[in-house]
Amino acid sequence: MTFGEKLRSKRIELNLSQFELAEKAGVTERSIYSYEQAGVSPRMAVLNKLADVLSVTVDYLVGDEGSDNKFGIDQKQFLDKAKENFGSKGEREAREIMSRVAALFAGGELDDKSKEYFFQSLMEVYFESKIEAREKFSGRRRVSRKKKD
Repeated sequence: MTFGEKLRSKRIELNLSQFELAEKAGVTERSIYSYEQAGVSPRMAVLNKLADVLSVTVDYLVGDEGSDNKFGIDQKQFLDKAKENFGSKGEREAREIMSRVAALFAGGELDDKSKEYFFQSLMEVYFESKIEAREKFSGRRRVSRKKKD
């Protein structure tokens, strides 16, 4: 399926009109029509918004595969967790990690189970590192060190 076909399919699955999708994604209805019918590709910022509104990953929309679950995990759940715990910056970092991992596996010989283990481990390390960095460099921690001195 092409990007336009996937976009249209997900939009219809969610019972959204082109106008409603455009409004939620912050683009014009004409843009949605162009993406679906004329094969026009949006800029990355718009692509991210569309993926969020449709509850899919960018990889699903632009990738060759028809599945939104390349690694056997719920990527949307991972992105939501990253955003909840670390804000928009954390979500952007998580998207970047997923894109790079997808590129790493392109044409590879790993089976789906091995990819899932790798991805799960990577995400655990990501969250642990972010939490540790937050604790180490937060203002509260610095204040408590000053009191000890």
